[in-house]
Amino acid sequence: MLNLIQADLFKLRKSKAIKILLGITTVSALVMAMMAYLIPQGKIEASMTGMGFMFSDINIISILGGFIAGVFICGDFDNKTIHDAIANGCSRGAVIVSKATLLGFALALILLPYAIITGIALSTGSEFSMGSVAIGFLNLLTSEGGTAFSASEVWKMLAVMLTLIIVYVAQLSICVPLAFTLKKPIFVVVIYYGFSLFTAQLMRLSDSSPVFERIFSFTPYGGKYTFITLDTGTGDMVKAIAVSLIFMIVMLAVTYSAFRKSEIK
Repeated sequence: MLNLIQADLFKLRKSKAIKILLGITTVSALVMAMMAYLIPQGKIEASMTGMGFMFSDINIISILGGFIAGVFICGDFDNKTIHDAIANGCSRGAVIVSKATLLGFALALILLPYAIITGIALSTGSEFSMGSVAIGFLNLLTSEGGTAFSASEVWKMLAVMLTLIIVYVAQLSICVPLAFTLKKPIFVVVIYYGFSLFTAQLMRLSDSSPVFERIFSFTPYGGKYTFITLDTGTGDMVKAIAVSLIFMIVMLAVTYSAFRKSEIK
C-alpha cells in the first residue's frame, strides 16, 4: 500500500492538471482578498459581494474538488492503472486508501493559497468584508480583519486554518465512493456540486431546527465547522477534526463495500 501511495503522490507532483488548478486557486484567493478589502473601503459597491463569493474557497473547492477526484480516480480507471494494480496483487482496500490519500493531499495543496493569502491579508491589520456570504477562509478573513495578533494567536490561526482544510477534505471525501462507483469524471463533478448546494440548504434548515442541527453536526457539513475563527474554542476545533476523520473513515468503508465485489471492466 505504501508503494501505491508513493506512486500516486509522485504522479501528483508531476501532474500538469494540479499545477493549473493551483494557479486557479491562487488567482481566486487573490481576487477574493482584494474584493473583501475594497468593499469596506467603498471602492467597489457592496452589491459585488455575490461576485466576490464566486472566488471564495467554499465555491471554488466545490467545483475543483470533484474535478480532482474525476481526474485522479476516474482517470485511473480509464487508463487501466487501477486494473493493473489489482492484477499485480494489490488489494482493493489498498487501492482505495491510496486514491483517498492522493485526493486529500491534492485538496490540501489547492487550498494552501487561500490559507497563505488569508494569513498575509490579516497580518496587514486591514478591515475586510464580504457581507453575509462569508464561509471558510473568507469568513476567517472578514471576522478577524482589522485586529493585531499576538504570538499565541498566530499559532491558533495556523491551527484554525489546518482545521478548515481537514473539514474541507472530509466534505470532499464523499467523492471517493462516487468516483469508484460512477467512474465518470463529469458525473462526479456535477453530482458533488449539486450535493454541495443541497448541504448549504440543509445548513439553513439546521439554523431553525435544534434537533436537525444536532444530527447534522455529526457530519463535516454541519456544526458550523466552516465558520471556525480565533474565537472558536479548542474543544470545538477538536470536535470538528474528530467528526471529519470519522466521516472520512466511513466514506472509505462505503467505498470498499461497493468496490470489493464490483467487476472492473
